[in-house]
Amino acid sequence: MLELNFIRENPEKLKKACQDKQVKVDVDKILELDKKKREVMTEMEMLRAEQNKISRGGKENNVLIVQAKEIKEKIKEMEPDLEKIDAELKTLLLQLPNIPFDDVPVGKDDSENIVLRKVGRVKLSVGNNAIKDYMELAEPLDLIDTKRAGKVAGSRFGYLKNKLPLLWFAMVNLAMETAVKKGFVPVLPPVMLKEEMARGTGYFEAGDRNEAYFLPDDNMYLIGTAEQSLVSMHADEILNESDLPLRYVGFSTCFRREAGSYGKDTKGILRVHQFDKVEMVVFSKPEDSRKEHELLLSIEEKLMKDLELPYQVIDICTGDLGRPAAKKYDIEAWMPSENKYRETHSTSNCTDFQSRRLNIRYRDKAGKINFVHILNGTAFSQRPMLMIMENYQQKDGSIKIPKVLQKYCGFKEIK
Repeated sequence: MLELNFIRENPEKLKKACQDKQVKVDVDKILELDKKKREVMTEMEMLRAEQNKISRGGKENNVLIVQAKEIKEKIKEMEPDLEKIDAELKTLLLQLPNIPFDDVPVGKDDSENIVLRKVGRVKLSVGNNAIKDYMELAEPLDLIDTKRAGKVAGSRFGYLKNKLPLLWFAMVNLAMETAVKKGFVPVLPPVMLKEEMARGTGYFEAGDRNEAYFLPDDNMYLIGTAEQSLVSMHADEILNESDLPLRYVGFSTCFRREAGSYGKDTKGILRVHQFDKVEMVVFSKPEDSRKEHELLLSIEEKLMKDLELPYQVIDICTGDLGRPAAKKYDIEAWMPSENKYRETHSTSNCTDFQSRRLNIRYRDKAGKINFVHILNGTAFSQRPMLMIMENYQQKDGSIKIPKVLQKYCGFKEIK
């Protein structure tokens, strides 16, 4: 959510942000409602002042008593109008996107994202053999079972079996250990959110509400990422400046409908309704958030280098940025079977967009209350595990384990 004073003073900047982010919000209507709300509130305040003046001096005057009652009724009649204006204004304010940083490339969609760098050599074949995709590798090794998962839960689910879960938990251990060394506090967060907490993260107005699983009897949502419950953890709190930055790394199961993605990645487990993820979240002072963003990206890159997977870093353009983020990077790992890079990580600086919605502030050394900046970044989802399978496949169909993971999982290959 953006501050109203900022909106009043920068309407054209906000209109450009909406245009660049491909978000349709009537900024002029917001300004009109804001003006109307302030006018009504001013009138009501004047009426209350008059009412108080009459009440103090007219206790024995019947004419003044009648006037006070008339003023009271008029105020009462105005209250529903004010509530209606306020509700309409709040609805529009919640639809506004965060303002992109000036260095974010302007573009309409992901086709205009910019590749900042490529790291590592891509794999095109296994000796003289063609590359097998991860499902072709998994079937003879009995690692992934989507057929039985489909019988039990429907499409876009899978059983991970035998050594594959051990490989995944080795990745989790590596991610946790790496983040903790950088000052992150490990957390196992709730996987359900109250509606007001889910809305506070700022994704629902972007259409992500359709992505979420809702439990109507409980008015609760299943999380799509640990970011949502980690960010909400400090809702309505005032933090101490001395405690910032607060860094958390959370492990959770995540749930997404994948609405609108039907026909995409239907084979296998690249795009599923349920998956595990290790997510990083940072609460920082505004002047430190860019530095913290680079820290998150550096951790993501370190993890990919540790796995020795080829990857590229993407600077996300305005049209692909999403509502909450002011700046975002993606990491895409090489997927040999598709002969292209696929997204494995993202990291966003959401500035004070989420903290204003969730009322998360800090008290500085001078005693002033300010909103914190909030950032998030993927440590590992399960996707890089699939890239490991493909990039580390051998001629005989076995899969080598990256050296950095061998101490965690206790084996050097899957065969």
